[in-house]
Amino acid sequence: MSTAGRRADADERYRNLTGQGPLTMDELARVVARDIPRGAYGNLGIGHPTRVAEHLRPEAGVVLHTENGMLGMGPLAVGDDVDPDLTNAGKLPVTELPGAAYFDHASSFAMMRGGHLDFCVLGAYQVSTDGDLANWHTGAGDDIPAVGGAMDLAIGARNVLVMMTLFTRSGAPKLVPRCTYPLTGVACVSRVYTDYAVFDISPGGGPRVRQTFGITPAELGQRLALPYTLR
Repeated sequence: MSTAGRRADADERYRNLTGQGPLTMDELARVVARDIPRGAYGNLGIGHPTRVAEHLRPEAGVVLHTENGMLGMGPLAVGDDVDPDLTNAGKLPVTELPGAAYFDHASSFAMMRGGHLDFCVLGAYQVSTDGDLANWHTGAGDDIPAVGGAMDLAIGARNVLVMMTLFTRSGAPKLVPRCTYPLTGVACVSRVYTDYAVFDISPGGGPRVRQTFGITPAELGQRLALPYTLR
């Protein structure tokens, strides 16, 4: 079979496998939650990543850390479960799971920087094909820098996962050959979850498409204008 024929077969296989898309952020959070190993310790960044907590199965035993000083964070709190003193780093009310613990910022950041977290899920403005992460500042003069604990997580978590839309509102790709925004971390991202596709990232190896949502790898490549390989 010709190269074009093999690529067409692969495109059809991926389309049949993944169904419709692009995904909503809530649907994407479910995909991320599905991939988190049982018993893992991790941190969910501010914004879209906080949705992942809503889709973690209790029996999976995943333990969530929040940088404002809590281990054992549960899903978002609603109604009578809301406690104004119990929030995540994004100041959203959350629940606590049995065995939850509280501690000061120094201890919290020691956990982040010391390699004690199995994973973190962060949002991003850009991710490079080598795994560089830009998620705290666009460089615009009127933009408010908001690095938070992202730099600590980027260097401290054993696996850095990114959850973001693949394209900006103007249609520009956010998975790029080289980040043009100020960096949060260098060669730190191992996987990128987007509304159109999931990519494995390895420095020097280029992105590997794990799964697509309503778009074939060939169509994806045309929009990204990046070389890729199929998982």
